[in-house]
Amino acid sequence: MIIFDLACPHGHRFEGWFRSSEDFDRQYERGLTSCPQCGSLAIKRVPSAPHLAKQTAASTPSHTPAAAWQRPSVDPRSGALAAYRQLTEILLANCEDVGARFAEEARRIHYLEAEERSIRGEATREEYEALRDEGIEVLRLPRLKPGDLH
Repeated sequence: MIIFDLACPHGHRFEGWFRSSEDFDRQYERGLTSCPQCGSLAIKRVPSAPHLAKQTAASTPSHTPAAAWQRPSVDPRSGALAAYRQLTEILLANCEDVGARFAEEARRIHYLEAEERSIRGEATREEYEALRDEGIEVLRLPRLKPGDLH
């Protein structure tokens, strides 16, 4: 059994349970997967990394390009670099860049002082370790910028 985090263009996030990745692909291709809240068939797999907050309809970025709502399709023959580029594009399209305020904003979201949403930004090693010590799940990745996708 495999569990995928899924989303529709309206910001509804939900889980899908499938026997295998191939089972998901078959159901998707036959139009059998849809959003349980609105019925949209335009669903996509979304990253399930612990540092990405769940989006709500109110917090879906208005700047998300329509192409980002297409189902990711990574050809395993294209290699890890192509998969990394695709993941980077998804993160850039679906996370708000809070820059150097990352640690502060992650705390505000964690302690329910700010709306729950996906964010990305910069943090020092000390800030990162302090967030982890507080029980705030974050993931360190290289700085993601649109120009780095070549």
